[in-house]
Amino acid sequence: MMGLGIEDEAFIRGKVPMTKQEIRVLTMVKAHIMPKDVVWDIGAGTGSMSVEAACLASQGRVYAVERNAEGVSLIEQNKEKFGVDNLTVVEGEAPDALKDLPDCDVAIIGGSGSRLSEILDEISTRFKTGSRVVINCITIQTLAAALDYFRGHSDAFSYEAIQVQINRLQAVGAYDMAKAINPIYIVTGEKK
Repeated sequence: MMGLGIEDEAFIRGKVPMTKQEIRVLTMVKAHIMPKDVVWDIGAGTGSMSVEAACLASQGRVYAVERNAEGVSLIEQNKEKFGVDNLTVVEGEAPDALKDLPDCDVAIIGGSGSRLSEILDEISTRFKTGSRVVINCITIQTLAAALDYFRGHSDAFSYEAIQVQINRLQAVGAYDMAKAINPIYIVTGEKK
């Protein structure tokens, strides 16, 4: 298994969106994944986050939940490429696809299909004190939904949110210019 922060180019990608390396690293830091943890990666896309989580939960299990058939295939290919045998691919849509999974210690949400509140309700009933959920919000609507949920469930969760903007320098002739990656909001909730 590899260490944290696998290069983007190392993943098999296809046409499915992938969380960039810097965001994956920050998400893993916020997730606090321990070696024996059970992790749900909901809206797993290409599986880049699932592979990183499987490396950290080396004695645990990661469940990559994805509804898109191409994404499911890419996750399987990346699982094979990186040799993460503790990664299980679950084809289906959350929250329904979560019902038969074992309770988790950490949930990572990269895509919610506009069902974030329902997904968080399912997670909440399956979490123990100290369990963490990390939501990567690409849109303002997802950020607002996450913040509304945690504010409305302040008896069950504490939370924090950060906004991350990454720029990579790219050579343009004799100069280096910043090439922006879309900003991401990372919202972390911890079960009280």
